Amino acid sequence: MNSVRDENLGALVRKGLRWKLFSQVGVQVSRLAVGIVLARLLSPHDYGLAAMVLVASGLVLAFSDLALGAALVQRRDLSEHDRSTVFWTGVLTGLAFTVVGLALSGPVASFYGEPKVKGLFAALSLTFVVTALGTTQRALLTREMNFRSLEVRALAATLAGGAVGVLVALLGYGPWAIILQQVTLAAASTAMLWFASPWRPRLVFSRASIRRLGGFSGNVLAQRLLYYAHENAGSLLVGRVLGAASLGVFSIAYTVVLIPFSRVAIPISEVLFPAFSRLQDDRERLADSWLRATRLLSVVTVAPLLGLIAVAPDLVPVILGQQWVGAVVVIQILCWVGMQQALQSFNASVMLALDRSQTVLRYTVVFFVAHLVAFVIGLQWGVVGVAACYAVSTTLVEPLYFWLTARAVGISPWAVLRALSGVVQAALAMFVAVLIARVLLVHAGTTSIERLVLLIPFGASVFVPACAWRSREVLSELRELRRRKGPPAHAVPEPA
Repeated sequence: MNSVRDENLGALVRKGLRWKLFSQVGVQVSRLAVGIVLARLLSPHDYGLAAMVLVASGLVLAFSDLALGAALVQRRDLSEHDRSTVFWTGVLTGLAFTVVGLALSGPVASFYGEPKVKGLFAALSLTFVVTALGTTQRALLTREMNFRSLEVRALAATLAGGAVGVLVALLGYGPWAIILQQVTLAAASTAMLWFASPWRPRLVFSRASIRRLGGFSGNVLAQRLLYYAHENAGSLLVGRVLGAASLGVFSIAYTVVLIPFSRVAIPISEVLFPAFSRLQDDRERLADSWLRATRLLSVVTVAPLLGLIAVAPDLVPVILGQQWVGAVVVIQILCWVGMQQALQSFNASVMLALDRSQTVLRYTVVFFVAHLVAFVIGLQWGVVGVAACYAVSTTLVEPLYFWLTARAVGISPWAVLRALSGVVQAALAMFVAVLIARVLLVHAGTTSIERLVLLIPFGASVFVPACAWRSREVLSELRELRRRKGPPAHAVPEPA
């Protein structure tokens, strides 16, 4: 990119990662806090009604600019015609989808058999055009690696949306709390993007720009749509076949387990992608960087999710309330799904850096079909059956992504397992210790709150030394991270 000098790339990546980590911790903490408050204020039926509508929310990002924003980031040279054409294309697309959403609100409500869904769906449809108004500014800030502006915006918008959601819930408007939270978040985010970006669109439109940028964006758009379909197929089927209450259980489990980790890992991969791209001609260094980054990610995903499996019977009633006890088993099952999916977070960045977008798209097709079949089969046994079959399909499909990525960078898939084995061993030791300790505490007559207070620090006290023993590389990388106040040198290498 001509706006970013190669010799400054390493510093910009480290700075970007610091801002990403800072904002994502803040965003996830605020979302978790708001989610807990809403879970206690809303009934499973209210939560389920909102989840029926939120199935459409993934389309907002997928269609807000037809993935042309990704092309703006990827292209080495841009003209003003390119920028303005992408902006107006996105706005027109967003406006069209808002109109379509308003028209479909009635049929969607009929599909679910829930009249209240009509107004909720119509309101959420506004986010299509609102989000589209800021996607070009977001792409240009990303291109400049101006992550400070992007992440401050993300955190502030999340706080604004959360405040509105809690207020609406307190006023007794049920599922409107979750929908208005999303609308507020979109509006605040777009407003702050316009404030942060000096660029303003011109009244120009170029077909040549569309043709030039459209080839790259086509694969990205197809991949987004398939991933969106995967993310929402389970909720759609559960809501249609099993009803709002079951969908509420599935949705709260999905929110507690899968969303927090994906929203930490994916933003980091967005920063790592340009660094990986600089190493596309040095497969050995790229492979080493990928393995190290994935190993560090495993530290903050595998152990917490295994720990959540162990303490879920205590954590759910204490944090979410007794009305969500039925979600305990679903949460425990989805923890297994979350561990596997989180560890794949950097694979796409590596594959795209090596110009393997077609391979990623083909894998996504297999990924989607396998999970769709699993959801359909699992419906026979209720929401627990859906989660269990999802775990089975994940176990069968996710290793393929590791194999494809390992082959692309020229290493054995066994190298991936060796890189992660020490952290996994430490996490399993912690898991067994916490399970045994919990059984003893239950027999001792302790309360759920007392068990949580004791088990969480106990688990950390087991995992940290076990990890230092079984995966010494992690300690050296964390020391490097602290010394440089950025990502470890090997995880985010300086450009050659």
